[in-house]
Amino acid sequence: HTRGLIELGAETHNEHGYIIASAPKGLRGARIELDFPSVGATENIMTAAVLAKGVTTLENAAREPDLVDIGNFLNAMGAKIEGLGTPTLTITGVDALRPVDHTAIPDRIVTGTWAFAAAITQGDIAIHGARPSDLELPLDKLVAAGAVVTATADGLRVKMSRRPTSIDISTLPFPGFPTDLQPFAITLNSIADGTALVTENVFEGRFMFVNELLRLGANIRVDGHHASVTGITRLSSAPVVASDIRAGAGLVLAGLVADGITFVEGAYHVDRGYPKFAEQLRALGADVTRVD
Repeated sequence: HTRGLIELGAETHNEHGYIIASAPKGLRGARIELDFPSVGATENIMTAAVLAKGVTTLENAAREPDLVDIGNFLNAMGAKIEGLGTPTLTITGVDALRPVDHTAIPDRIVTGTWAFAAAITQGDIAIHGARPSDLELPLDKLVAAGAVVTATADGLRVKMSRRPTSIDISTLPFPGFPTDLQPFAITLNSIADGTALVTENVFEGRFMFVNELLRLGANIRVDGHHASVTGITRLSSAPVVASDIRAGAGLVLAGLVADGITFVEGAYHVDRGYPKFAEQLRALGADVTRVD
């Protein structure tokens, strides 16, 4: 993030744990190549370059649908961004942007969470407003696990009528399997038939929640950026702690298929990504209570 901004002419320094950035001489176009197609870095650099002087070329840019949506939003405001959805973005700076009305696309990770929830709990969930084209690989994996996935007129329906079959996954930037859905794949594999290998290539700390799943009785062995998951027929309840948004949601779903009452501490993490998670789960028939 900071390297890209510096190449655009920004000055940065650390102050009391914060990164302070300024551009006293303004920003200027540059050629920037990312070491990794980071969504956040691409968003920051793209947004900054929109009002920089000259042309910015961003190589190895992220291609996620939500990033493309941000680019389309900026273009509607008067920005000049070319190459959205490809590894190379060309951004010609403009003097100003104008206000517009824009509706953001549905959150594909939230969609994927509900899709995995149906598969994990052997449920049947209709997800209104979903865009299946944003989740082709995860949905293919759910079909391989035994789910019936159907595109509907206004979204998606996922139904699982049996114990899931284990699925190997390897996380990658879009259009690969999203790292944010990895915890749900591990949760599914923990109660699936068979042994699966889950490889994490994007987020180093994504396996942090595995220790909490082990408290629920899961059979998981982590070796570096690989996790071997052997499914058991039923998890058992225990108090667990959420370390981030997806870990928290994954533990809640694990609690739904565990014997007894599971307490998930750190629900505020879940709130950041799923503001009405408990309420929506209850509407689907789950026994979930929020304890503040």
